[in-house]
Amino acid sequence: MNNPDPYPLLFSVDSPADLRQFDEADLPQFCDELRRFLIESVAVTGGHLGASLGTIELTVALHYVFNTPTDKLVWDVGHQTYGHKIITGRRDRMETMRKRGGLAGFPNREESEFDTFGVGHSSTSVSAALGMALAAQSYNEDKDPDDQQKTVAVIGDGALTAGLAYEALNHAGGVKADMIVVLNDNDMSISPNVGAMNKYLARILTGKIVTGAREGTKSVLSKVPSMLELARRTEEHVKGMVVPCTLFEELGFNYFGPVDGHDVKSLTDVLTNMRGLKGPLFLHVVTKKGYGYKYAEQDPLAMHAMTPFDPKTGKSLKSSKSNSPTYTQVFGQWLCDVAQNDEHVVGITPAMREGSGMVEFEQQFPAQYFDVGIAEQHAVTLAAGLACGGKKPVVAIYSTFMQRAYDQIIHDVAIQNLPVLFAIDRAGLVGPDGPTHAGSFDISFLRCLPNMVIMAPANENECRQMLYTGYQHNGPSAVRYPRGGGPGVPVEENMQALTIGKACVIEDGAKVALLAFGTMVAPAQELAAELGFTAVNMRFIKPLDTELIDSLAQSHSLLISIEENAIAGGAGAGIAEYLISTGNTTPIRLIGLPDEFVEHGDRNELLTHCQLDKDGLLEQINAAVSADETLRQFG
Repeated sequence: MNNPDPYPLLFSVDSPADLRQFDEADLPQFCDELRRFLIESVAVTGGHLGASLGTIELTVALHYVFNTPTDKLVWDVGHQTYGHKIITGRRDRMETMRKRGGLAGFPNREESEFDTFGVGHSSTSVSAALGMALAAQSYNEDKDPDDQQKTVAVIGDGALTAGLAYEALNHAGGVKADMIVVLNDNDMSISPNVGAMNKYLARILTGKIVTGAREGTKSVLSKVPSMLELARRTEEHVKGMVVPCTLFEELGFNYFGPVDGHDVKSLTDVLTNMRGLKGPLFLHVVTKKGYGYKYAEQDPLAMHAMTPFDPKTGKSLKSSKSNSPTYTQVFGQWLCDVAQNDEHVVGITPAMREGSGMVEFEQQFPAQYFDVGIAEQHAVTLAAGLACGGKKPVVAIYSTFMQRAYDQIIHDVAIQNLPVLFAIDRAGLVGPDGPTHAGSFDISFLRCLPNMVIMAPANENECRQMLYTGYQHNGPSAVRYPRGGGPGVPVEENMQALTIGKACVIEDGAKVALLAFGTMVAPAQELAAELGFTAVNMRFIKPLDTELIDSLAQSHSLLISIEENAIAGGAGAGIAEYLISTGNTTPIRLIGLPDEFVEHGDRNELLTHCQLDKDGLLEQINAAVSADETLRQFG
């Protein structure tokens, strides 16, 4: 990959400034080299492939036309930015993608000045770009038009399902901000009518003569309101013949497009024209996810996020097969099994059908399945409404995405004590996707809510039984489980609700009791057996098994809580709060995720970094025991 021979143009570019030295006629070849390099790179490292392949021409055109990083390019849905990283001086580090100490899989402000805004989730680009555009207004006042800072937001079509995007568009149009919003539309359900006529119309519509005449006419007719309204309606009628809609113009934007997102010359021409215009501008670009790589085009979903693969065949080099199901698969099967006997059960996902294991459920029970798009807030309040209507809603959601709907969880579910079950996937460390995707805080932000029952399974079978427990519970509940597989415990077909708030002693010992939650139960049990300590599978984060805690506090000299969540406000903090409230002076030590945003890397490497692997836990436990003995000796 470091051989420049197959990539004569690409390897001559170490920054966008180099790219801007090319003749425009060289750009198609550059795009071809960039696409081939990207495929070979991701084939080695794994990562997000399809989305980045679809934005190659758009990425090149943006960096060619705009003076980045002085001009601000703000990306949405950060997995479409691999080409951007390659162009902006990180080509030789692509082999470190998503590895510990290497490149992040998403834009990262600490990584490059060209990454203007950190992003891992969606729908933030317009808000962030608007803030940058408004901040730049005072800086631009005394500059020539060609030297003024430009601001561009690139938003994916899926991201437009989130309300945040429309809030920002509404605000930007209202304040007439000088900014460009580029819609990367790769939804093939929209007719991609992007032939020669559309290219011509887009160029004409962004030309200075036509734009000037149109704005001049509006200025003149503004003194005659009835004539201005007639002109506006006439323009909408004419444009309505060649563009999908006038929604964005109603929000205050001048709309241009649609433009073929894989014709780099057309993109360059249009963006060059738009760069000289003022006010809020909206460019509709139609692309194909996975474009230029037949395997990604044929199955863009499968090749959205890849493990290392053979670029000649598109086949993964790693076998993901296991005799034991993942927690996600346990959830998916459980949901189908419950729905077989209960037509009132409904499953809700915010655009994560595959990731949350709901494909089979949608196929078997389409009338009971709701995909709301990237709209987590709506997903939760929809569930609350369904519960009010007598349904039994199950919200399948990643821990990190659940944070976006916190207000709805409190106001619409918890306060009303509605029977909504949250199946929280990707709890704890997630590995290569990094801190934007880690589920580090769900215990902390859920535990403080009245009426909420929170469970953490130690194994696959316990996950199934806990989901059933939440389904049977007449109030809000949550089951948090990690990405991937567990210890390999067989899953029983029979379902039985657990007694809410009851823990389970899994290793009898003395002196020290290890109170473990979820993923930390297995290593805690192993260490307890080696050290002669007691180990407890706490099962319930809320309510806690206070009866057992009282008993252990009386019979042991030290309690140690262990969890894969932030220590602040976590499960261990709940135990400590209980001990304090009862006047119990038995010392407790809390072990969990460190007070930092843990960077990307292999999950096992991250567990080691956080001292949550077996060796790290042993070190922390020994330190806690030693500190306690020292305190007792001199206390």
